[in-house]
Amino acid sequence: MGQVEELPDDYDESQAPPPPPAEPAPPAAEQPGIPASVLANNIPFPIKEDKIKNADPMAPEMPPAMAAIRSYTADELADMMKKTPLFMTELDSEEAQNNELLQALNALQFEGTRGDVAASFREQGNEAAKLKQWIDAKEFYTKAIAMLNVKPEDDKWEKPTDLAKEAKLQREAREACHANRALCNLELGNYRMTILDCAEALKVNPKNVKAYYRSSMALLKLDKISEAEDTTLRGLAIDPSNKALKLVSEKIASRKTVLEAVAARKQAEQERKERETQLLNTALEARQIRVRTTDKQPNMEDASVHLTPDPLSPESTLVFPTMILYPLHAQTDFVKAFSEMDCVADHLEYLLPLPWDEDKEYRVGSVDCYMETVTGGLIKVGKKLPLLKILSGGKVEVVDELIKIMVVPSAKAQTFIQEFKERKK
Repeated sequence: MGQVEELPDDYDESQAPPPPPAEPAPPAAEQPGIPASVLANNIPFPIKEDKIKNADPMAPEMPPAMAAIRSYTADELADMMKKTPLFMTELDSEEAQNNELLQALNALQFEGTRGDVAASFREQGNEAAKLKQWIDAKEFYTKAIAMLNVKPEDDKWEKPTDLAKEAKLQREAREACHANRALCNLELGNYRMTILDCAEALKVNPKNVKAYYRSSMALLKLDKISEAEDTTLRGLAIDPSNKALKLVSEKIASRKTVLEAVAARKQAEQERKERETQLLNTALEARQIRVRTTDKQPNMEDASVHLTPDPLSPESTLVFPTMILYPLHAQTDFVKAFSEMDCVADHLEYLLPLPWDEDKEYRVGSVDCYMETVTGGLIKVGKKLPLLKILSGGKVEVVDELIKIMVVPSAKAQTFIQEFKERKK
Protein backbone atom coordinates (compact mmCIF):
# COMPACT_ATOMS: atom_id res chain seq x y z
CA MET A 1 0.00 0.00 0.00
CA GLY A 2 1.57 3.30 -1.09
CA GLN A 3 1.73 6.35 1.09
CA VAL A 4 -1.34 8.59 0.83
CA GLU A 5 -0.34 12.16 -0.06
CA GLU A 6 -2.49 14.91 1.42
CA LEU A 7 -3.49 17.89 -0.76
CA PRO A 8 -2.26 21.28 0.54
CA ASP A 9 -4.62 23.98 1.84
CA ASP A 10 -4.12 26.26 -1.16
CA TYR A 11 -3.83 23.47 -3.70
CA ASP A 12 -6.70 24.73 -5.84
CA GLU A 13 -4.70 27.88 -6.62
CA SER A 14 -1.44 26.12 -7.46
CA GLN A 15 -0.27 24.93 -10.84
CA ALA A 16 -0.59 21.26 -11.67
CA PRO A 17 2.59 19.36 -12.65
CA PRO A 18 2.82 18.07 -16.22
CA PRO A 19 1.21 14.66 -16.81
CA PRO A 20 3.55 11.65 -16.73
CA PRO A 21 4.66 10.28 -20.11
CA ALA A 22 2.35 7.65 -21.50
CA GLU A 23 3.64 4.11 -21.30
CA PRO A 24 4.03 2.35 -24.65
CA ALA A 25 1.19 0.02 -25.59
CA PRO A 26 1.98 -3.68 -25.17
CA PRO A 27 2.68 -5.73 -28.29
CA ALA A 28 -0.29 -7.10 -30.14
CA ALA A 29 0.28 -10.57 -28.82
CA GLU A 30 0.14 -9.32 -25.22
CA GLN A 31 -3.25 -7.55 -25.46
CA PRO A 32 -5.87 -9.96 -24.17
CA GLY A 33 -8.92 -10.88 -26.19
CA ILE A 34 -7.88 -9.06 -29.40
CA PRO A 35 -6.63 -11.11 -32.36
CA ALA A 36 -3.19 -10.12 -33.63
CA SER A 37 -4.53 -9.94 -37.20
CA VAL A 38 -7.08 -7.36 -36.14
CA LEU A 39 -4.46 -5.13 -34.48
CA ALA A 40 -2.14 -5.46 -37.44
CA ASN A 41 -4.84 -4.15 -39.81
CA ASN A 42 -6.06 -1.50 -37.33
CA ILE A 43 -9.66 -2.71 -37.52
CA PRO A 44 -12.08 -3.27 -34.63
CA PHE A 45 -13.34 -6.70 -35.75
CA PRO A 46 -12.35 -9.29 -38.40
CA ILE A 47 -13.91 -8.50 -41.78
CA LYS A 48 -16.45 -10.93 -43.26
CA GLU A 49 -15.48 -10.69 -46.91
CA ASP A 50 -18.57 -12.55 -48.14
CA LYS A 51 -20.92 -10.07 -46.44
CA ILE A 52 -19.11 -7.10 -48.00
CA LYS A 53 -19.10 -8.58 -51.51
CA ASN A 54 -22.73 -9.68 -51.38
CA ALA A 55 -23.93 -6.25 -50.23
CA ASP A 56 -23.19 -4.38 -53.49
CA PRO A 57 -20.58 -5.76 -55.92
CA MET A 58 -20.47 -2.44 -57.82
CA ALA A 59 -19.89 -0.28 -54.78
CA PRO A 60 -16.41 1.25 -54.27
CA GLU A 61 -14.11 -0.44 -51.78
CA MET A 62 -14.64 0.75 -48.19
CA PRO A 63 -11.86 1.58 -45.72
CA PRO A 64 -10.92 -1.46 -43.56
CA ALA A 65 -12.39 -0.03 -40.35
CA MET A 66 -15.74 0.74 -42.03
CA ALA A 67 -15.78 -2.63 -43.78
CA ALA A 68 -15.25 -4.37 -40.42
CA ILE A 69 -18.34 -2.65 -39.01
CA ARG A 70 -20.51 -3.06 -42.11
CA SER A 71 -19.89 -6.82 -42.29
CA TYR A 72 -21.88 -7.42 -39.07
CA THR A 73 -25.47 -6.85 -38.08
CA ALA A 74 -26.33 -4.50 -35.21
CA ASP A 75 -27.12 -7.46 -32.93
CA GLU A 76 -23.81 -9.16 -33.80
CA LEU A 77 -21.89 -5.95 -33.04
CA ALA A 78 -23.67 -5.52 -29.71
CA ASP A 79 -22.90 -9.13 -28.77
CA MET A 80 -19.19 -8.75 -29.58
CA MET A 81 -18.92 -5.45 -27.73
CA LYS A 82 -20.40 -7.02 -24.60
CA LYS A 83 -17.45 -9.42 -24.61
CA THR A 84 -15.07 -6.45 -24.38
CA PRO A 85 -14.36 -5.29 -20.79
CA LEU A 86 -14.92 -1.61 -21.66
CA PHE A 87 -18.48 -2.24 -22.85
CA MET A 88 -19.56 -5.03 -20.49
CA THR A 89 -22.81 -4.31 -18.69
CA GLU A 90 -22.88 -7.39 -16.43
CA LEU A 91 -19.89 -8.44 -14.33
CA ASP A 92 -21.44 -11.81 -13.53
CA SER A 93 -21.92 -12.78 -17.18
CA GLU A 94 -20.05 -15.74 -18.66
CA GLU A 95 -17.82 -13.44 -20.71
CA ALA A 96 -16.94 -11.38 -17.65
CA GLN A 97 -16.22 -14.48 -15.56
CA ASN A 98 -13.90 -15.83 -18.29
CA ASN A 99 -12.04 -12.56 -18.81
CA GLU A 100 -8.88 -12.78 -16.68
CA LEU A 101 -8.05 -9.08 -16.95
CA LEU A 102 -11.49 -7.98 -15.77
CA GLN A 103 -11.52 -10.45 -12.92
CA ALA A 104 -8.09 -9.28 -11.82
CA LEU A 105 -9.23 -5.66 -11.78
CA ASN A 106 -12.39 -6.58 -9.89
CA ALA A 107 -10.39 -8.52 -7.29
CA LEU A 108 -8.27 -5.48 -6.50
CA GLN A 109 -11.34 -3.82 -4.92
CA PHE A 110 -11.32 -6.46 -2.16
CA GLU A 111 -7.55 -6.77 -1.61
CA GLY A 112 -6.79 -5.66 1.94
CA THR A 113 -9.05 -4.31 4.64
CA ARG A 114 -11.84 -1.90 3.92
CA GLY A 115 -9.67 0.94 5.16
CA ASP A 116 -6.81 -0.17 2.89
CA VAL A 117 -9.01 -0.21 -0.20
CA ALA A 118 -10.57 3.15 0.65
CA ALA A 119 -7.10 4.62 1.16
CA SER A 120 -6.05 3.21 -2.21
CA PHE A 121 -8.94 4.92 -3.98
CA ARG A 122 -8.15 8.07 -2.03
CA GLU A 123 -4.56 7.98 -3.30
CA GLN A 124 -5.75 7.51 -6.88
CA GLY A 125 -8.05 10.47 -6.41
CA ASN A 126 -5.14 12.56 -5.18
CA GLU A 127 -3.08 11.66 -8.24
CA ALA A 128 -5.93 12.64 -10.56
CA ALA A 129 -6.48 15.90 -8.63
CA LYS A 130 -2.80 16.83 -9.05
CA LEU A 131 -3.36 16.63 -12.80
CA LYS A 132 -6.57 18.67 -12.41
CA GLN A 133 -8.61 15.74 -13.71
CA TRP A 134 -11.48 16.73 -11.46
CA ILE A 135 -14.11 14.33 -12.77
CA ASP A 136 -11.83 11.31 -12.41
CA ALA A 137 -10.63 12.44 -8.99
CA LYS A 138 -14.20 12.92 -7.81
CA GLU A 139 -15.05 9.39 -8.96
CA PHE A 140 -12.18 7.88 -6.97
CA TYR A 141 -13.15 9.78 -3.82
CA THR A 142 -16.77 8.74 -4.30
CA LYS A 143 -15.74 5.06 -4.53
CA ALA A 144 -13.71 5.37 -1.35
CA ILE A 145 -16.62 6.98 0.51
CA ALA A 146 -19.01 4.32 -0.79
CA MET A 147 -16.78 1.56 0.59
CA LEU A 148 -16.58 3.28 3.97
CA ASN A 149 -20.39 3.46 4.05
CA VAL A 150 -20.96 -0.24 3.36
CA LYS A 151 -22.99 -1.98 6.07
CA PRO A 152 -21.01 -4.37 8.31
CA GLU A 153 -23.01 -7.38 7.10
CA ASP A 154 -21.95 -6.59 3.51
CA ASP A 155 -18.24 -6.29 4.35
CA LYS A 156 -16.29 -8.43 1.80
CA TRP A 157 -12.82 -7.21 2.70
CA GLU A 158 -10.10 -8.74 4.84
CA LYS A 159 -10.63 -8.54 8.56
CA PRO A 160 -8.13 -6.19 10.26
CA THR A 161 -5.78 -7.54 12.92
CA ASP A 162 -5.47 -4.12 14.59
CA LEU A 163 -8.97 -2.68 15.08
CA ALA A 164 -7.73 0.66 16.41
CA LYS A 165 -5.43 1.14 13.43
CA GLU A 166 -8.22 0.20 11.02
CA ALA A 167 -10.64 2.64 12.67
CA LYS A 168 -8.08 5.44 12.43
CA LEU A 169 -7.38 4.61 8.78
CA GLN A 170 -11.07 4.69 7.90
CA ARG A 171 -11.64 7.94 9.83
CA GLU A 172 -8.73 9.67 8.07
CA ALA A 173 -9.85 8.36 4.67
CA ARG A 174 -13.42 9.55 5.24
CA GLU A 175 -12.31 13.05 6.27
CA ALA A 176 -9.81 13.45 3.44
CA CYS A 177 -12.10 12.04 0.73
CA HIS A 178 -14.96 14.36 1.64
CA ALA A 179 -12.62 17.37 1.88
CA ASN A 180 -10.93 16.53 -1.42
CA ARG A 181 -14.16 15.68 -3.21
CA ALA A 182 -15.30 19.13 -2.09
CA LEU A 183 -12.31 20.52 -4.00
CA CYS A 184 -13.39 18.61 -7.13
CA ASN A 185 -16.95 19.86 -6.80
CA LEU A 186 -15.68 23.40 -6.28
CA GLU A 187 -13.61 23.25 -9.47
CA LEU A 188 -16.54 21.71 -11.37
CA GLY A 189 -18.95 24.41 -10.20
CA ASN A 190 -21.02 22.08 -7.98
CA TYR A 191 -21.09 24.58 -5.14
CA ARG A 192 -23.90 23.08 -3.06
CA MET A 193 -22.24 19.64 -3.24
CA THR A 194 -19.02 21.32 -2.12
CA ILE A 195 -20.74 22.65 0.99
CA LEU A 196 -22.23 19.24 1.79
CA ASP A 197 -18.86 17.48 1.43
CA CYS A 198 -17.18 20.05 3.65
CA ALA A 199 -19.87 19.53 6.28
CA GLU A 200 -19.20 15.77 6.22
CA ALA A 201 -15.45 16.35 6.59
CA LEU A 202 -16.05 18.69 9.54
CA LYS A 203 -18.20 16.05 11.24
CA VAL A 204 -15.12 13.85 11.35
CA ASN A 205 -12.69 16.64 12.18
CA PRO A 206 -14.11 20.03 13.25
CA LYS A 207 -10.64 21.55 12.86
CA ASN A 208 -10.20 20.75 9.14
CA VAL A 209 -9.14 24.16 7.83
CA LYS A 210 -9.32 23.10 4.19
CA ALA A 211 -13.00 22.22 4.63
CA TYR A 212 -13.68 25.69 6.04
CA TYR A 213 -11.81 27.29 3.13
CA ARG A 214 -13.55 25.31 0.39
CA SER A 215 -16.95 25.74 1.98
CA SER A 216 -16.45 29.51 2.24
CA MET A 217 -15.40 29.65 -1.43
CA ALA A 218 -18.55 27.77 -2.47
CA LEU A 219 -20.74 30.00 -0.31
CA LEU A 220 -19.11 33.07 -1.87
CA LYS A 221 -19.89 31.73 -5.37
CA LEU A 222 -23.52 31.37 -4.31
CA ASP A 223 -23.53 34.93 -2.87
CA LYS A 224 -24.35 33.57 0.60
CA ILE A 225 -22.22 36.28 2.13
CA SER A 226 -23.20 36.00 5.79
CA GLU A 227 -22.67 32.22 5.78
CA ALA A 228 -19.35 32.64 3.96
CA GLU A 229 -18.19 35.20 6.52
CA ASP A 230 -19.12 32.91 9.40
CA THR A 231 -17.35 29.92 7.82
CA THR A 232 -14.19 31.94 7.18
CA LEU A 233 -14.13 33.27 10.74
CA ARG A 234 -14.44 29.74 12.11
CA GLY A 235 -11.51 28.62 9.98
CA LEU A 236 -9.35 31.59 10.98
CA ALA A 237 -10.13 30.92 14.63
CA ILE A 238 -8.36 27.59 14.16
CA ASP A 239 -5.52 28.87 11.95
CA PRO A 240 -5.25 32.70 12.13
CA SER A 241 -2.27 32.81 9.75
CA ASN A 242 -3.86 30.72 6.97
CA LYS A 243 -3.18 32.62 3.72
CA ALA A 244 -5.96 30.94 1.74
CA LEU A 245 -8.59 31.83 4.34
CA LYS A 246 -7.30 35.41 4.55
CA LEU A 247 -7.55 35.72 0.78
CA VAL A 248 -11.10 34.41 0.61
CA SER A 249 -12.00 36.70 3.53
CA GLU A 250 -10.88 39.68 1.43
CA LYS A 251 -12.90 38.43 -1.54
CA ILE A 252 -15.97 38.05 0.65
CA ALA A 253 -15.58 41.59 1.99
CA SER A 254 -15.20 42.97 -1.54
CA ARG A 255 -18.23 41.06 -2.81
CA LYS A 256 -20.24 42.18 0.22
CA THR A 257 -19.50 45.82 -0.63
CA VAL A 258 -20.69 45.28 -4.21
CA LEU A 259 -23.88 43.51 -3.16
CA GLU A 260 -24.67 46.15 -0.55
CA ALA A 261 -24.29 48.88 -3.20
CA VAL A 262 -26.59 46.97 -5.57
CA ALA A 263 -29.14 46.46 -2.80
CA ALA A 264 -28.99 50.16 -1.91
CA ARG A 265 -29.63 51.15 -5.54
CA LYS A 266 -32.55 48.75 -5.77
CA GLN A 267 -33.99 50.10 -2.55
CA ALA A 268 -33.63 53.69 -3.72
CA GLU A 269 -35.25 52.82 -7.06
CA GLN A 270 -38.11 51.03 -5.30
CA GLU A 271 -38.69 54.01 -3.02
CA ARG A 272 -38.61 56.37 -6.01
CA LYS A 273 -41.20 54.26 -7.88
CA GLU A 274 -43.42 54.23 -4.81
CA ARG A 275 -43.21 58.06 -4.53
CA GLU A 276 -43.97 58.43 -8.25
CA THR A 277 -47.01 56.14 -7.96
CA GLN A 278 -48.26 57.98 -4.89
CA LEU A 279 -47.90 61.38 -6.55
CA LEU A 280 -49.54 60.13 -9.77
CA ASN A 281 -52.55 58.80 -7.86
CA THR A 282 -52.82 62.09 -6.01
CA ALA A 283 -52.75 64.02 -9.31
CA LEU A 284 -55.50 61.81 -10.81
CA GLU A 285 -57.69 62.20 -7.72
CA ALA A 286 -57.16 65.95 -7.63
CA ARG A 287 -58.29 66.20 -11.27
CA GLN A 288 -61.25 63.85 -10.62
CA ILE A 289 -60.15 61.48 -13.38
CA ARG A 290 -61.60 57.99 -13.05
CA VAL A 291 -59.24 55.05 -13.64
CA ARG A 292 -59.73 51.29 -13.67
CA THR A 293 -57.52 48.25 -14.25
CA THR A 294 -58.44 44.83 -15.56
CA ASP A 295 -56.69 41.48 -15.84
CA LYS A 296 -56.28 41.98 -19.61
CA GLN A 297 -53.92 44.92 -19.75
CA PRO A 298 -52.63 45.72 -23.27
CA ASN A 299 -48.93 45.57 -24.14
CA MET A 300 -47.88 49.21 -24.58
CA GLU A 301 -44.14 48.61 -24.03
CA ASP A 302 -42.87 51.63 -22.05
CA ALA A 303 -45.96 53.81 -22.57
CA SER A 304 -47.92 54.64 -19.41
CA VAL A 305 -49.82 57.35 -17.62
CA HIS A 306 -47.24 59.61 -15.98
CA LEU A 307 -46.32 63.11 -14.94
CA THR A 308 -43.89 65.04 -17.11
CA PRO A 309 -41.29 66.50 -17.10
CA ASP A 310 -40.67 65.51 -13.47
CA PRO A 311 -42.62 62.51 -12.14
CA LEU A 312 -41.91 63.70 -8.59
CA SER A 313 -43.21 67.24 -9.06
CA PRO A 314 -46.91 68.03 -8.43
CA GLU A 315 -46.59 70.88 -10.94
CA SER A 316 -45.90 68.48 -13.81
CA THR A 317 -48.43 67.70 -16.55
CA LEU A 318 -50.32 64.41 -16.90
CA VAL A 319 -49.90 62.51 -20.18
CA PHE A 320 -51.85 59.45 -21.34
CA PRO A 321 -51.23 56.70 -23.92
CA THR A 322 -54.12 57.08 -26.38
CA MET A 323 -55.56 54.84 -29.07
CA ILE A 324 -57.24 56.65 -31.97
CA LEU A 325 -59.81 54.24 -33.43
CA TYR A 326 -61.41 54.37 -36.88
CA PRO A 327 -64.19 51.80 -36.24
CA LEU A 328 -65.85 52.06 -39.67
CA HIS A 329 -62.63 50.92 -41.35
CA ALA A 330 -61.12 48.77 -38.54
CA GLN A 331 -57.96 50.92 -38.41
CA THR A 332 -56.07 52.49 -35.50
CA ASP A 333 -53.33 54.97 -34.60
CA PHE A 334 -51.40 55.06 -31.33
CA VAL A 335 -50.38 58.27 -29.57
CA LYS A 336 -47.80 57.45 -26.94
CA ALA A 337 -48.12 60.67 -24.93
CA PHE A 338 -51.38 62.64 -25.15
CA SER A 339 -51.06 65.61 -22.77
CA GLU A 340 -53.96 66.65 -20.58
CA MET A 341 -53.61 70.12 -22.11
CA ASP A 342 -53.85 68.85 -25.72
CA CYS A 343 -57.02 68.83 -27.80
CA VAL A 344 -58.01 65.96 -30.06
CA ALA A 345 -57.59 68.27 -33.04
CA ASP A 346 -53.93 68.83 -32.12
CA HIS A 347 -53.21 65.18 -32.91
CA LEU A 348 -55.65 64.78 -35.79
CA GLU A 349 -53.83 67.54 -37.64
CA TYR A 350 -50.71 65.38 -38.08
CA LEU A 351 -52.54 62.03 -38.28
CA LEU A 352 -54.88 63.09 -41.11
CA PRO A 353 -55.14 62.54 -44.02
CA LEU A 354 -54.90 58.78 -43.65
CA PRO A 355 -52.96 56.75 -46.26
CA TRP A 356 -55.75 54.19 -46.62
CA ASP A 357 -58.56 56.81 -46.90
CA GLU A 358 -59.23 56.52 -50.65
CA ASP A 359 -62.55 58.37 -50.41
CA LYS A 360 -60.93 61.25 -48.48
CA GLU A 361 -63.59 61.07 -45.76
CA TYR A 362 -61.22 61.75 -42.88
CA ARG A 363 -60.34 65.44 -42.54
CA VAL A 364 -60.11 67.43 -39.32
CA GLY A 365 -63.16 69.45 -40.26
CA SER A 366 -65.25 66.54 -41.52
CA VAL A 367 -64.99 64.00 -38.66
CA ASP A 368 -66.64 63.57 -35.26
CA CYS A 369 -64.99 62.08 -32.16
CA TYR A 370 -66.60 59.84 -29.55
CA MET A 371 -65.66 58.08 -26.30
CA GLU A 372 -67.41 55.29 -24.45
CA THR A 373 -68.93 56.29 -21.10
CA VAL A 374 -68.69 54.52 -17.77
CA THR A 375 -72.21 53.16 -18.26
CA GLY A 376 -71.45 51.81 -21.75
CA GLY A 377 -72.94 54.65 -23.79
CA LEU A 378 -71.31 57.23 -26.06
CA ILE A 379 -70.42 60.90 -25.67
CA LYS A 380 -69.35 63.21 -28.43
CA VAL A 381 -65.92 64.72 -27.76
CA GLY A 382 -65.25 68.30 -28.76
CA LYS A 383 -62.18 68.37 -31.02
CA LYS A 384 -61.07 71.72 -29.58
CA LEU A 385 -61.68 70.72 -25.95
CA PRO A 386 -58.59 69.97 -23.78
CA LEU A 387 -58.30 66.34 -22.72
CA LEU A 388 -58.44 67.32 -19.06
CA LYS A 389 -61.92 68.80 -19.54
CA ILE A 390 -63.09 65.56 -21.19
CA LEU A 391 -61.69 63.23 -18.52
CA SER A 392 -62.55 65.25 -15.42
CA GLY A 393 -66.27 65.24 -16.06
CA GLY A 394 -66.68 61.80 -14.52
CA LYS A 395 -68.54 60.38 -17.50
CA VAL A 396 -65.56 58.50 -18.98
CA GLU A 397 -62.76 56.51 -17.39
CA VAL A 398 -59.20 55.53 -18.24
CA VAL A 399 -59.06 51.71 -18.43
CA ASP A 400 -55.66 50.01 -18.04
CA GLU A 401 -53.92 53.40 -18.49
CA LEU A 402 -55.20 53.68 -22.08
CA ILE A 403 -57.59 56.27 -23.52
CA LYS A 404 -59.67 55.28 -26.57
CA ILE A 405 -61.09 57.91 -28.91
CA MET A 406 -63.27 56.86 -31.86
CA VAL A 407 -63.11 58.95 -35.02
CA VAL A 408 -65.84 58.65 -37.70
CA PRO A 409 -66.78 60.75 -40.74
CA SER A 410 -69.49 63.26 -39.79
CA ALA A 411 -71.67 62.08 -42.66
CA LYS A 412 -71.76 58.56 -41.22
CA ALA A 413 -71.98 59.50 -37.53
CA GLN A 414 -75.66 58.59 -37.11
CA THR A 415 -75.15 55.19 -38.70
CA PHE A 416 -72.17 54.56 -36.41
CA ILE A 417 -74.16 55.57 -33.29
CA GLN A 418 -77.09 53.33 -34.24
CA GLU A 419 -74.81 50.32 -34.85
CA PHE A 420 -73.00 50.97 -31.55
CA LYS A 421 -76.30 50.93 -29.64
CA GLU A 422 -77.38 47.73 -31.39
CA ARG A 423 -74.15 45.99 -30.34
CA LYS A 424 -74.67 47.01 -26.71
CA LYS A 425 -78.15 45.50 -26.50
